[in-house]
Amino acid sequence: MTVQKIALTGIKSSGSPHIGNYLGAIKPALELTKDHEARYFIADYHAITTVKDKKLLEEQIYDMAATWLAAGLNPDEVIFYRQSDIPEVFELSWILACMTPKGLLNRAHSYKDSIEKNKEKGKDLDDGVHCGLYYYPVLMAADILAFNTNVVPVGQDQKQHLEITRDIAHAFNQVYGEILTVPEALIDDSVKTVPGIDGRKMSKSYNNVIPLYGPQKDLQKSISRIVTDSKGVNEPKDPDSCNLFALYTYFAAPEAVSAKREQYKSGGMGYGDMKNELFELIDAFVAEGRDKYASLMANREQIDWILEEGAEKARQIAGPLLQKVRHAIGIQ
Repeated sequence: MTVQKIALTGIKSSGSPHIGNYLGAIKPALELTKDHEARYFIADYHAITTVKDKKLLEEQIYDMAATWLAAGLNPDEVIFYRQSDIPEVFELSWILACMTPKGLLNRAHSYKDSIEKNKEKGKDLDDGVHCGLYYYPVLMAADILAFNTNVVPVGQDQKQHLEITRDIAHAFNQVYGEILTVPEALIDDSVKTVPGIDGRKMSKSYNNVIPLYGPQKDLQKSISRIVTDSKGVNEPKDPDSCNLFALYTYFAAPEAVSAKREQYKSGGMGYGDMKNELFELIDAFVAEGRDKYASLMANREQIDWILEEGAEKARQIAGPLLQKVRHAIGIQ
């Protein structure tokens, strides 16, 4: 019998997920359950590097948990927990920090980007840069290494942090023996960039998103704002340069996509009708999840219970690993 590899996905609790998040991150991460032992956690302590509002953070934690549960995460089949419920992670992070060269953290993109922005503005290089931002990759390493993780799904922007995790694990193992599992990055090259309503990558920072489980009227409003060219109904159009068509391909059946492509090229199709059709497709796709999301957000005790149950399972893994680490470094 083949032993499944362990996959770990961190979910940063910052902002309500949108269609781009679902297609580019949530759906691929949930598909890991097919051939991996999958574990997922709400990275609430990572979120406080940017979120300083208590009520906002609490809301975002529930929002993110409800979204993933509504999208298909089954807590009976995977381990799903809050980062803050696992004290072993934070003890391990200090131990790992003592194995991490300062120069390694100096090269981290998030820290370097902040330094460069200050340089461009003529400010002190460390202006506004707190230790949490600097230390972020070490806590991320502890999140991963505490659970004997084999693979971590990451985007290109997080690839370097995973490489830092590997460097830290190698450094620890070189001194204390082969205790920590050295993880591999799992980058899905098939995941395409999902366009936002203005044609750029869908991103909250661009304010161009289509909400995932928001109210139906908000979904319709967002789709109505998708930017198109000025060609009339009867004019031929290029499907490959159209934001509407790009989004349509994610939700329509293959035969419908082929037929729509021909309709674009031959003319006789208006963008208004296309927006209505896209709305109907996405609305039908998210309807079940939207109802489940609303139910969970109205019953937050259920979310707490699910995350607490997951934390108990997670600590059964992290606890023994931490004991091995403590024993190895000479602390009983």
